[in-house]
Amino acid sequence: MYIAMNRFKVQNGSEAAFEDVWKNRDSSLSEMKGFKEFHLLRGPVNEAEGYTLFASHTVWASHEDFVAWTKSENFRAAHRNAGSTKVHYLGHPQFEGFSVVEGA
Repeated sequence: MYIAMNRFKVQNGSEAAFEDVWKNRDSSLSEMKGFKEFHLLRGPVNEAEGYTLFASHTVWASHEDFVAWTKSENFRAAHRNAGSTKVHYLGHPQFEGFSVVEGA
């Protein structure tokens, strides 16, 4: 199993717009081989730096299935309008990928 996460620093005041982008997206993840589940996670507010932390969290059957998704037309279509929203970010998303340690 493989877990892929992107961490987003969303500028204070843009949280609702960010969540709406995810809630209203046309997702084709369920069509992809090996896709298990998706969650959007809302983390803590960092008042000092002016952002709320969010993470997108997908679970895949394998790392290979995740890589196939990133090379697919479905991936390109899902990210085609990524920069055209009214959401304000502090920096670029930070990707983190994890392989599950079986038996732990």
